[in-house]
Amino acid sequence: MKLLLSATFLGLTLLPQLVRAQTGYPMVMSLKPTALQVGSAAEIEFHTRYSLFGAYQVLVNGEGVSGEVLHPEKKPGETPSLTTMKVRFTADATALPGVRDVKIATPQGISTVGQLVIVQDPVVYETAKNNTRDQATELPIPATACGVIEANEDVDFFKFNVEAGTELNFHVRCARLEDRIHDMQRHADPMLTIRNAMGGTVAASDNYFFGDPFLSVKFDRAGEYFLEIRDVRYHGNNDWEYSVEVTNRPFISNIYPMGLPIGQETSVELVGTSLPESRQSKVTLPADTPVGQVWKQLSLDGAVTNPVAAFATTLPVTLESDADNTAPAGSQQVTFPAGINGRISQDSDVDCFRFEAKKGEKYTFEVRARRYQSSLDPYLRIVNLDGKQFSENDDLRDFKRSFADSRIENWTVPADGEYAIEIRDMHLRGGDSFVYFIEATKAEPHFQLYADTDKTLLAPGSNGVVFVQLERKNGFTGDVQLHIDGLPEGVEAVCGRILPDKGRDGCIILRAAPDAKLSVGNVRIFGTSTWKPTDDAEPLKLEAVASIYQEMYQPGGGRGHWPVESHTVSIGAPQDVRTVKLSEHDVVLKPGESKKIEVTIERAEGFDKNVSLDMRFFHLSEFCNTFPPGVKFDESKSSKLITGKNLTGHVVITAAADAAPVDRQLIPVTANVSLNFVMKTTFAADPLWVSVAPATE
Repeated sequence: MKLLLSATFLGLTLLPQLVRAQTGYPMVMSLKPTALQVGSAAEIEFHTRYSLFGAYQVLVNGEGVSGEVLHPEKKPGETPSLTTMKVRFTADATALPGVRDVKIATPQGISTVGQLVIVQDPVVYETAKNNTRDQATELPIPATACGVIEANEDVDFFKFNVEAGTELNFHVRCARLEDRIHDMQRHADPMLTIRNAMGGTVAASDNYFFGDPFLSVKFDRAGEYFLEIRDVRYHGNNDWEYSVEVTNRPFISNIYPMGLPIGQETSVELVGTSLPESRQSKVTLPADTPVGQVWKQLSLDGAVTNPVAAFATTLPVTLESDADNTAPAGSQQVTFPAGINGRISQDSDVDCFRFEAKKGEKYTFEVRARRYQSSLDPYLRIVNLDGKQFSENDDLRDFKRSFADSRIENWTVPADGEYAIEIRDMHLRGGDSFVYFIEATKAEPHFQLYADTDKTLLAPGSNGVVFVQLERKNGFTGDVQLHIDGLPEGVEAVCGRILPDKGRDGCIILRAAPDAKLSVGNVRIFGTSTWKPTDDAEPLKLEAVASIYQEMYQPGGGRGHWPVESHTVSIGAPQDVRTVKLSEHDVVLKPGESKKIEVTIERAEGFDKNVSLDMRFFHLSEFCNTFPPGVKFDESKSSKLITGKNLTGHVVITAAADAAPVDRQLIPVTANVSLNFVMKTTFAADPLWVSVAPATE
């Protein structure tokens, strides 16, 4: 992560004039243009909901790209609502092309995520009026065409000239860029059309890479042509930015094999369009490459390709053989653990891999394909050699989202014998780009974590909370201690735990010192556990890093989630609620007992909006609840709403008559100020520890 501090704000302190009651953190809606060429610098305009005033730092994920805030002129003493602001971005010559998460730090807090596309060719932004072929924007080749489908019935045109026999690739990014824009309730559905000088259709594409088009066109005749882009429904929105990379180079969509052993040289076949006769390249992942998705630029005929997705693995790698493997009996034999590279090479193709297993063994099989730009929508089965099915899966789910890839988890072998993994496309399609990688491993107990949301907003002397949820895998029932690294200077953390057995939720309370300075930083949230599967087993030492999810404003007022690259902690100016204080911080309940805790807030001067108290993460439904089993936040007996200029309320917690003993579970008490129907600014009290005493006879 590259952080650049604007020199203008190096000496910025938390001045009273920056404090504005009833304000919210900036919500990024679009970047204009949304693309930046490698090895160049350019001014890019941010459009947001809520003010960017006082912005002082730009955060860009990955290496080689940095940003500097360009502050508009203002009159002395003004604190305008600044929802349009320019940032000067610089991309090094070594920067990897692709999409970057971008956030802006302000005294009001860190912004939501914006999307910046790093491209290999010059960027051409649409001219003021390019809605007809006569007004089309000139586009040199190669180049990246950028613009916005800004209104209903908006159609944008770019014109270019080619020689006969020229082959061009047109790669659109638009719908995918909006996935992480938190308040983009209606998304673009772009349609790409290439027209000749008379307006006739040469080629057209709607959905290729998910909701975005892609075209490869060979032009038989020299002359002038037009790139036309619009929404397929003729809808529009001033924040529907797009980039169209137009190149006369090969476009690589996949490599085969896709699963690459770390630290070893691998020969790969390039899959894509406009390829030369020789489609082979070599790739070596460095020994320190972490297991997981990597994006690599490869060498092809002495030139560097566009980045392509691969999976870095430490598993022994097997490549699908040329022998017939369409039936379980007689198919290619594999030994576990294994990483299996294969391809559904034609329509109706089915691939089988045979393995031996013993009764009671447990295995997990995961397909990586669609998440890596493969055309495959995998359907996975475990069968015996006669084709009898024991388990199947179409789409897998991780945390809050479903994916088209498949996973069969913790499958128990019913009897000693031979079985087979069977994989095909859900729609019985096939081809060169239908590549896949199957991880076949023993199902070992472990856990996964995710953090909700992607930001914690603090002010000097104030507290915030990070909510963390757990998914248990393969019989893991232990407790998990939470941790956090990389906090800004002046911030300390109290890390809670996720209770054993069916425990799912935990939290971390963050507190900024009273003299903390304006600052921001990306943090690493993780959990550890030392767990014994049985009393006589050796303890397992387990660790998992939390995936980060940004909250999304869904149509109709729902609250959704989308994975992003980082959780950011920022220290800003004092906000609407200065402090949240409790009457006590260490509560011991007897089974069947209730306790009332008084809550007092300090309001910013002039802030008189409603403040709601909670002890969970809740919007329409519950997202996180750190209470131990049998203990609850008793809403009916609590005074949750603090209105007008009032400063006090109370919360009541109740233990059921059969509540089990628990020692000091960390519970957040939060004061929430609504920014809109979904989004809130959350303030937290100092830690509250809740214990349940053993029942007495």
